[in-house]
Amino acid sequence: MGNPQGRKPGARSKLKKYKRKTWLCRRAKDTDQIQDEITKADEAGKPIAFDYDDELPGGGQFYCVETGKHFTDAKALADHKKSRYYKRRCKELKEEKYTQGEAEWASGMTKEKLPPAHPPKK
Repeated sequence: MGNPQGRKPGARSKLKKYKRKTWLCRRAKDTDQIQDEITKADEAGKPIAFDYDDELPGGGQFYCVETGKHFTDAKALADHKKSRYYKRRCKELKEEKYTQGEAEWASGMTKEKLPPAHPPKK
């Protein structure tokens, strides 16, 4: 028969305004957010745990702290901990967090304190 619009199905999906913005909803937590969670849990002396929730995968009982993801069962969590993504994320988390001073230094916002060109005479 033919399409009433005269276009192939899915032809408009390549246009930018029709693309789905999935990269925002699938985005992983940043390393500094995870480091903050870990330090808060260490200060409180309790591990990060969730109450049972039907909306989370596995009821929220199988949670990977390093990546911030929920899994359906213990086997899926164990397989995840063997993955390259998990190991790389653990390595990133061992590095120290950047401070605001380091960020300003890297962008060139801070000024060096140089000794005076002509020191005062005594």
